[in-house]
Amino acid sequence: MYRIVEKRALNPTVILMTVEAPLVARRCEPGQFVIVRADENGERIPLTVADFDRNRGTVTIIFQLVGASTLALSRLNEGESVHDFAGPLGRPTHTEGLKKVAVVGGGVGCAIAYPVAKKLHEQGTVVHSVTGFRTKDLVILEDEFAAVSDKVCRVSDDGSWGEKGLVTDALKQLIESGEKYDEVITIGPLIMMKFVCRLTKEYGIKTVASMNPIMIDGTGMCGGCRLTVGGQTRFACVDGPEFDGHEIDFDEAMARGGAYKAFERHAYDEACALFREVK
Repeated sequence: MYRIVEKRALNPTVILMTVEAPLVARRCEPGQFVIVRADENGERIPLTVADFDRNRGTVTIIFQLVGASTLALSRLNEGESVHDFAGPLGRPTHTEGLKKVAVVGGGVGCAIAYPVAKKLHEQGTVVHSVTGFRTKDLVILEDEFAAVSDKVCRVSDDGSWGEKGLVTDALKQLIESGEKYDEVITIGPLIMMKFVCRLTKEYGIKTVASMNPIMIDGTGMCGGCRLTVGGQTRFACVDGPEFDGHEIDFDEAMARGGAYKAFERHAYDEACALFREVK
């Protein structure tokens, strides 16, 4: 069992949870994920490592309420325990040798982008962070990004936070102002990453995209995270989750990811109804 030492809501649908897991914390690197089960009857869900502290032996996860399993996890409180917390899994983000990087995060994907930006900053890389949200009420990790970035561009769809616009607008402004990047790392909704990669391809900038949004089982057994990269079949959980963004078939990935939305919504509604009956 893995004790929860911190839990807080970052916005109405996103929860931060720090868990005691010394063996996992010892091996964690940015870009990796863990498999979590809230209780012994729970579903196994892959969640990206948002932060870790090797000295304290803790790992932080940030997750959005999208289905019954994340709802069950969100009902656990500080002092209680998560039943399973296995990892780290997946390949760590490659950061060595990078001198200047733009990290582009969208929505809850910023929880995955943050540890990458943090590691780059700690190794002396110049980090420009571009973070985007639909509205101010959904913003997460604003201070954390500011602490590890040499420059931060904030955008929102409705203009209630930062500049009004999309992350691609801000990234294009940076590039056209003369900023030269060794690499762009993008993490967020699939449609956002698709257009970030389309933009950077025009400028010939190497771009890495994190395909966490399509992971389900987390071990390569279910095939749900299958995607096409450079004409080859890959699995986000075991071959990634990060791939060359210019070689990903995003349209195929979006079709696959959307296949489970109706099921997730139905399971979430059922779980909510059951919770109300119990109360």
